[in-house]
Amino acid sequence: MKVEDQKSPELKKLADLIEDMGAAMMITMDEDERLVSRPMSPLKIDTNGALWFFTDINSNKVQQIDRVNLSFSNESDSIYVSVAGHGVVSNDRELMRELWTHFMKPWFPDGVESPQLALLKVTPQTVEYWDSTHSKMVRMFAIAASVIAARPIGMGEHGKLSIVDSP
Repeated sequence: MKVEDQKSPELKKLADLIEDMGAAMMITMDEDERLVSRPMSPLKIDTNGALWFFTDINSNKVQQIDRVNLSFSNESDSIYVSVAGHGVVSNDRELMRELWTHFMKPWFPDGVESPQLALLKVTPQTVEYWDSTHSKMVRMFAIAASVIAARPIGMGEHGKLSIVDSP
């Protein structure tokens, strides 16, 4: 994922947390108000914190992007991030060329010129994260101490970031 310089400390924290995570589960709501999830790989996080993805313009998710949740996880480092926001579709071919990767060829055989290719931009509004990057031994000790004390002890950082919408 390409990461641009972020314009606020909150956005920098978000970028730092998810930069190396790869795919996220994108959750939307269908017309029957059922939650729908699918894996999506972010291509870029721009200076305003917006996450960019390739999508098929004819996919159901394009109609479901008023409210979006992106769920990222890095189990090996015990980092989990939930990004709530809204999405819009873009047909910016110049940006598509900038973000294009040959890994997308199976879905879009004509490359950037594929007629169904579009960009999906998700603008974060709130972010919640859990970061317990201690070693597994330290985490196991914290779990044991928490059981003995009957309350969480040293389980890492849990935080919420409020992101103000920007153009």
